[in-house]
Amino acid sequence: MTDHIRNIYCIGRNYRLHALELGNEVPESPLVFTKPSHAVAPMNGNVVTLPADRGEVHFELELVLRIGQALQPGMKPDECVDGLALGLDLTLRDVQSKLKAKGQPWLEAKGFKNSAPLGGWMPYPGEEQLKTSSFKLIRNGEQAQLGNSGDMLFGISELITHIDNAYGLGAGDLIFTGTPAGVAALQDGDVLEAYWDDQLAANCTISLI
Repeated sequence: MTDHIRNIYCIGRNYRLHALELGNEVPESPLVFTKPSHAVAPMNGNVVTLPADRGEVHFELELVLRIGQALQPGMKPDECVDGLALGLDLTLRDVQSKLKAKGQPWLEAKGFKNSAPLGGWMPYPGEEQLKTSSFKLIRNGEQAQLGNSGDMLFGISELITHIDNAYGLGAGDLIFTGTPAGVAALQDGDVLEAYWDDQLAANCTISLI
């Protein structure tokens, strides 16, 4: 799954209620950070091993876009996308809080090994059609998160254009588009199931060691 992944761009605070639940200001432009490609871990029923000695590890379910080609003049931004998946932007929350307090980058809290569990790729329906479907995270049989791309502060085309202009965007890049409200700390043995509408799209078991 990681063979052809190049850059992993992630969007912070792209759902208003999630920003507010963490006590953060709602951004006026896309808040972009990155993860190393080594952060990716396949879900698909696997055990995802995470550190147990660095404070709370929070789950954040997100729509993930796979870029199939660079944005060319005359193209609609979302025509660059050739795949859609559900993934988790896992966060060492206590570590992140300390880094934020010092004004330091988030890499230590966001880019650790296995911090980007990723489900299988699905066809990308286009930006507008995407809004007709929802995604959700079921944790140990109970709904933890529910999201829809129509609730994003910055939509798909805006994210692609912003990232391309600021950093560059090409085939093999991934975009984690932000998480809806409902994030919380993981516990050892948690069973996570990610659904696209009512179809199971990804699942894993958490091991904290």
